[in-house]
Amino acid sequence: MPENNLNSQKSEEIDLLDLFKRMGRSISMFFNAVGRGFLASIVFLLKNWLPLGLSLLAGAGTSLLLKTVFPPIYKGEIVLKTNAVSTAEMISYVNRLHVYCSEENTDMLASSLFVGNETARQITDIRAFWIIDRNRDGVPDFVDYGNSHSVYDTINIRMDDRLDIRIKARTPGDLNLVRSGILKYIDGDSLFRQRNNIRIRQNQELLTRLTYDIKQLDSLQKVKYFEETRNNIPKTGGQIVFLQEQKTQLVYTDIYNLYARKQSIELQQLLYKDIVTVISDITIPRKPLTRTLYYGIVVIPLFFFLTLAILIMIRNKSSLKEVYNRF
Repeated sequence: MPENNLNSQKSEEIDLLDLFKRMGRSISMFFNAVGRGFLASIVFLLKNWLPLGLSLLAGAGTSLLLKTVFPPIYKGEIVLKTNAVSTAEMISYVNRLHVYCSEENTDMLASSLFVGNETARQITDIRAFWIIDRNRDGVPDFVDYGNSHSVYDTINIRMDDRLDIRIKARTPGDLNLVRSGILKYIDGDSLFRQRNNIRIRQNQELLTRLTYDIKQLDSLQKVKYFEETRNNIPKTGGQIVFLQEQKTQLVYTDIYNLYARKQSIELQQLLYKDIVTVISDITIPRKPLTRTLYYGIVVIPLFFFLTLAILIMIRNKSSLKEVYNRF
């Protein structure tokens, strides 16, 4: 029996060594294949540098031609803070304008923004986006232009009190008109106005109550102070009095908390009294968005890879013909 166990252990060791050798050969073959493929690709590109270089030049020329043919588009952005409604509701409401732009519904766009039809024709897009806060620190970090943020992400969250609105127009002078029209469009919603009026009225009632409570606590503070001082005075000689300031300090804390809450509401009443507040206003760009690079990012790689695919097909023409005839 011991000899059998020894033989089985030796066979297992031999099998493991053989397995490691095979894995090593496979890894070595993989890297050799990758290296040969890389070298073959470099040689192929060097041999066909002329058509590939011409494709890059053709892509750049086409990009320049597109820039010249199509009218320029200027982009501006504004950041709004929502005061009366949620950010999700405001984004959905503003994106109605995006639908009008995509459908080229000039009449609805002009009436919604309180501009003329000629100005509405110069608007190419209006769209609202979420602003993302990384690490939940309350500081806006980036705009989710691609609407790719996951709602299940608990670290990077959507900010619930502000949104970004991107405006695209064919003339830079129309950006300010569109900006004013968007604010009028938001203020013109009757439900938003009613909810904002209710918010302001409730805040005013709360301010009145807080002011009253602060006065009451302040009066109570004075009464407690004099009562405690009077009670701490020895009525007969030889008495030991222990001073207690804890109850008085508790009233002070309550007063300061009410003051902080009152100041926060007063800030909302003074700075954020409208339905939305402009945090970052629009800036007029000096150069259009649709420059040569705007088209070149798409056109030049497209021309290059199309030329590369054609060259590969020509190089493997016989193999492709065999496959075609086989099937």
